[in-house]
Amino acid sequence: MFFAGFDEKIANLQAQIHTHETQLNSLKRQLATVEFEAAQSSIQQRPPTYPSTSSASHTAYENHDPHDMSFGFPEDWQAETLAALSASNPPALQRWPLGKEEYKRYGRQLIMPEVGLKGQLALKASKVLIVGAGGLGCPAAAYLAGAGVGTLGLVDGDTVEESNLHRQIMHGTGRVGMGKVNSAIVGLTSLNPNVKYVPHRAHLTAESSLDIVDQYDLVLDCTDNPASRYLISDTCVLLSKPLVSASALRTDGQLMVLNNPPRPPGDSSGGPCYRCVFPKPPPPESVTSCGEGGILGPVVGVMGVLQALEAIKIISSGSLKLGTSDKEMKNHTNGNSAKDSTAQPPSLLMFSAFSPQPFRTIRLRSRKLSCPACSAQATITSETLLSGSLDYVQFCGTTHPVQILNAKERISATEYAAVREEEVVLKEMSFAQPPGHVLVDVREKVQWELAALDGAINIPFSKIASTKVPIKADEMGSKTPNRVGVESEAFWLQELRSLPTDQTMFVVCRLGNDSQLAVRKFKELGLDHDGTRAIKDIQNGLLAWRRDVDTDFPDY
Repeated sequence: MFFAGFDEKIANLQAQIHTHETQLNSLKRQLATVEFEAAQSSIQQRPPTYPSTSSASHTAYENHDPHDMSFGFPEDWQAETLAALSASNPPALQRWPLGKEEYKRYGRQLIMPEVGLKGQLALKASKVLIVGAGGLGCPAAAYLAGAGVGTLGLVDGDTVEESNLHRQIMHGTGRVGMGKVNSAIVGLTSLNPNVKYVPHRAHLTAESSLDIVDQYDLVLDCTDNPASRYLISDTCVLLSKPLVSASALRTDGQLMVLNNPPRPPGDSSGGPCYRCVFPKPPPPESVTSCGEGGILGPVVGVMGVLQALEAIKIISSGSLKLGTSDKEMKNHTNGNSAKDSTAQPPSLLMFSAFSPQPFRTIRLRSRKLSCPACSAQATITSETLLSGSLDYVQFCGTTHPVQILNAKERISATEYAAVREEEVVLKEMSFAQPPGHVLVDVREKVQWELAALDGAINIPFSKIASTKVPIKADEMGSKTPNRVGVESEAFWLQELRSLPTDQTMFVVCRLGNDSQLAVRKFKELGLDHDGTRAIKDIQNGLLAWRRDVDTDFPDY
């Protein structure tokens, strides 16, 4: 009873702490929203000037007769008079090309011959679109805003999550749950309030891409999936916009400057597009996201900074016709195929953080004669884009979620928890020893070491996937079998073969994708003993276990 009283007090205090933490997080989000709205407001409302600071004078001013001149000219008269004076007396010309504050802010790059006054004025006149306000977009946006681009557009439909913060440097803990575009603009406005920030608070689609991209001079692809990369590239080719594309995963990154010089489809002097470099998307099963494969923050930061650098080089070189629409750009080129001497030969920059030589460059070919996007035989047009006939997701394939097993080969997290509990009860009741089960965790070792379920054994999926399936005797014919002796098999495979056939084998991974592939491979390797052993996947993996069974299981 003594300890029970303390338990109740502890529980009450924990509940109060949780309530206050929830309120605090809510207030932080409200504060971030207000900061964003304040940053977006380009015109500050000036309070009226009263003849006296007393409250009585304020009341008199608010209630005065508009024809009573004792309070000065009425506000509408003042507005009309100032408008007339402004029309008859235009403002004096600015003495210097840049403002006094701009000279001071950008002075360190102004004195560089690669930028100079001409380059800074080009940056100030430029409009840059960043698609994706995540690991790549945050550092890219920060350095472009710091460099003084005139207009910076941000496209993203996601919200800030806690797992983003180790690499997405424009966001903060207090803005978790806030839209990424809004959060980024708060930070960018604090960095440089002279830049015009344009929010696009939704993911780019085939229907919206033309209207959005046409407003800008240059585009940065800071997305993380193949479908978006093909869409952005096709749009930039159709609108004659140069594109700086980058990607990053684990400890590696890639960077390309595409469609530079920006030329319409059919003009061989233009730079290659994304389809020229990658005519076919990668197999869906080979595409790994940062959430599954992991990402080192500085790696994606390096690639985002390099994107900003390439954008600054293109703009400050003077090769772009800033402020030109698609139609104006086509009139400017007028079929002229002369090469732009300021554009560098196309190349693919590869970065590997843990390599002795982290940077490598591969020369890219020019536009492909058969490219469906930028060649003279192009089949991708503005009409096909707007009609929705181009399904980029279908073209690239989908990877999540994997669905290759039938219902009998799968079990939910709660059902598996019941299996574990039933075995514990049977053991405690001293009945006959239950056959038990085998739980195989197919996550890689680095994830296994973070947290694992009791009793599980770890066999990384990379080892399972690389194991060859033996040829059956009736399939060999005159061929030499690729299965030598059992003694030559991997140790983990020998151990699984030796388990009793009445033990059900359950397979788990982080999200429930690799575990399905592992179940299929185990059966191909004969571990189901021709169907006498049940092998099942735990649906949605440890994600479902944490959500439905054990909320204390770490979320990473």
